[in-house]
Amino acid sequence: MDRTIVRLGAADADLATATLTAAFMGDPAMTWLFPDDDVRARRLPPLMRWTFEDHLRHGMALGTPGAEAVTLWRPPGAVHEHAPLTPAAMMRFLAMLGTAVMRAERLDRTIEQHLPKGEQQFYLRMAAVRPDWQGQGLGGLTIRAGLAEVDAAGLPSVLETATESNVGLYRTLGFEVIDTWHVAGDGPRFWTMTRPTQTTAA
Repeated sequence: MDRTIVRLGAADADLATATLTAAFMGDPAMTWLFPDDDVRARRLPPLMRWTFEDHLRHGMALGTPGAEAVTLWRPPGAVHEHAPLTPAAMMRFLAMLGTAVMRAERLDRTIEQHLPKGEQQFYLRMAAVRPDWQGQGLGGLTIRAGLAEVDAAGLPSVLETATESNVGLYRTLGFEVIDTWHVAGDGPRFWTMTRPTQTTAA
């Protein structure tokens, strides 16, 4: 498997969607959003495809050439950007999410409330490794490729995760927890983490 990290594009949508879907099938936020296993297996692929394609329009997608690992980033200027909720957009989200549409709106709104303000930062929105390639360093490798771009821009970065076991990995990459919170009601717990601007000695 080629461990080179490249920018992914529209031609990678099928493979990237499969990786994102498999990696997030057991994610606490996704299992809260779609508690029924069969519903989640049906609803998650179109949601992940939309998310990937949204980052092709408004951010960047990095991964291995076969999309065994995928990271989705929002660059400065798009960190807090949301597509306008036109009637057509609402119909699309309803078709994609079904009865989970209100939970998804609550999740999205709460994440937004806990993202640091301002646009002079990069946002690591999602990081995924195909389950049969997990544990081989691909996640860290792919995230570091994105962080190299962050560092070249001289900016900080932010992420949130609902998987507690990920917190240690992100700490090894320079992130620190700045907030822990729950989605209102019975929602999952999240950790918001930031990585400060990296400086190099002269």
